Amino acid sequence: MSASETPKPAAARARRARSAQTAGPQAQQHLLRAASELFYREGVRTVGVDAVVERAGVNKMSLYRQFSSKDELVMAYLEQKDEQFFSYVEKSFAKHPGEPAKQLQQYFDDLVVRASVDHYRGCPFVNVAVEFADPAHPARQFVFRNKQRLMARLVELSTAASAGDPQALADGLGLLIEGVYAASQTYGPGCGPILAAPKVAAQLIAAACGQTRAR
Repeated sequence: MSASETPKPAAARARRARSAQTAGPQAQQHLLRAASELFYREGVRTVGVDAVVERAGVNKMSLYRQFSSKDELVMAYLEQKDEQFFSYVEKSFAKHPGEPAKQLQQYFDDLVVRASVDHYRGCPFVNVAVEFADPAHPARQFVFRNKQRLMARLVELSTAASAGDPQALADGLGLLIEGVYAASQTYGPGCGPILAAPKVAAQLIAAACGQTRAR
């Protein structure tokens, strides 16, 4: 059999063998990128380590050198998403320094843009919470911490905006945020309920802070 007639499966195995030489830090980066794409799009439970390894272009041994188990890879994925999420949050708030009511409003304006992108899959933390039924599971506990941290920021800004009841305003805005995430998956990205969110947020903020408009 000539080289040109080498079976495709053998060629694929050869490519995987070459890719297995990826160095540790680089392998970890590739694995996290692959896990982030696959876990977010298809679900943590659905995606196995073989799929992550294949997407990352490394072998399974490389994965277990970086992560002791799939659970550890899931936690690394959540940490990465947590950092990304609060980067979005703080970038929104930074657009109106010293104006907390506008900071709260801006977050909804920006959230609607993200939730209107084709193939948007909603909040990765909500998705993970749905997949892990046990509230004591480390992944669920991570989700709780993420949401608690967001709520603390909403309370902080609601207080700075002189809301009559900062916790009540933060709770209402938190519910609206989760509604955007859910609507993106049930009605679809960019749907009417999502597009209505900034106006509803403005009404909540204005009512709580004694303003005619939050913008």
